[in-house]
Amino acid sequence: MTRSTTDEAAVPPLPSPKERRRLREAKSLSEDEVAAAVGVTRATVRSWETGRTSPRGRKRALYAKLIAPEPAVKPTAKPTAKPTVVTAKAATAGARPAADRPTAEPAAAPAATDPPEAPPLPEAPPPPSDPGAGAGTADGPSRAPEAPGRPSGAAEAPGERRTSPAEAPGERRTSPGEAFGERRISPAEAFDELYARIAPGLVRQTYLLSGRRALARESVERAFELAWQRWPEVAVDRDPAGWVRAAAYEYAMSPWHRLRRTHRHPDAPPTEPGKRALFDALLDLPPAYRRTLLLYDGVGLDLPETAAETEASTPAAAGRLMTARAAVAERLPELAEADSPAEQSALLHDRLGGLARAEHVPVPRPARAVRTGSENKARLWTRAAVAGVALLIAVTGLTLHTAPTHYEQPISPPERVGGVPPRGGPQKLTAQDLKLQKSLGEQLAHGPERLVPELR
Repeated sequence: MTRSTTDEAAVPPLPSPKERRRLREAKSLSEDEVAAAVGVTRATVRSWETGRTSPRGRKRALYAKLIAPEPAVKPTAKPTAKPTVVTAKAATAGARPAADRPTAEPAAAPAATDPPEAPPLPEAPPPPSDPGAGAGTADGPSRAPEAPGRPSGAAEAPGERRTSPAEAPGERRTSPGEAFGERRISPAEAFDELYARIAPGLVRQTYLLSGRRALARESVERAFELAWQRWPEVAVDRDPAGWVRAAAYEYAMSPWHRLRRTHRHPDAPPTEPGKRALFDALLDLPPAYRRTLLLYDGVGLDLPETAAETEASTPAAAGRLMTARAAVAERLPELAEADSPAEQSALLHDRLGGLARAEHVPVPRPARAVRTGSENKARLWTRAAVAGVALLIAVTGLTLHTAPTHYEQPISPPERVGGVPPRGGPQKLTAQDLKLQKSLGEQLAHGPERLVPELR
């Protein structure tokens, strides 16, 4: 225990998570290379760079040494000869082979005041042209090494093309608010570009998840409205498309939609027997199993990314995936006849893509309408919150003004008393008695004083 504490204290403190990623990219190291050098998985390296966890012990020392910045080397003496800079065009046109170059002249070191020529930026890869992919675009993060049961061509999502948003090693990632070429784009333009790229395919995915076309469109629009309200957070996210996809899936799988009459029952299944069997098999799965199957075999995420998006552990996600495949294989005979899990995953990927492309789903609203609706809802909720706070302050003030300043003992509740004797005494005087009383009072009394009546 003492040795581990001492070793951890001897390691210099690690930089912030964002700085860790920047240092790794500055050294042109990928997540897989860092994971192999330290002896962990790619998901663990990603959690270190996002700040969810931090390395400890020997792995902390190896990781800190691996991403440590190289110290700047100052030249001891200024060279006298200036090196000849050979451009790429001159090198390809008239450069001689290395064997024909003279070896007598020593190579001169570059001057301290003349920085070396920057290498050319890597060219953007051409868009894939696989005809088996869908009509939309991708919305998933970069692929890790192929998981067991994952074919190399099953990376496209159902109804959309999957491209990797992660940058190549050594290449700086361009955020949605930075320049495309020489022109800087605004947040609204970046949002519109993301919406146009993934919204149509995401509606088809959500339809496979919920079985309801109107709910799929509503879920995607709601997710993008939430993304626009939190755009500063979404814009710097490593996978903005994955952020929106997770929000859309969560909204579509909410159990409260069962209370709405329009979304109480799923839509009519497809008429083709094969697609109908797959559609019914998906809807019969529990929501968590259905989402895991769609993310892994449909969208093309690897197992750790699927587990992270479904908020489950990797073994739990693997168990859900195997159970869901077995349940779907009972409805699809060709899926049960697959020789290996890789062929089974590829076949299921094609079937999900065909089902998503064959169904006619509603087209989402334009991006500008979604942004306007998000702003109006945010403004409405802000005004409602202000009005609620003002009403609460008014009610509190009225209560303080009308409340008593001291304690008053409450009056005891009335009780019925029994056993009291009836009212007695002389009866009420009649008219004749009143007349006699009046006459006696008017006459003068004669006789002893003790015999004079006193009338009261």
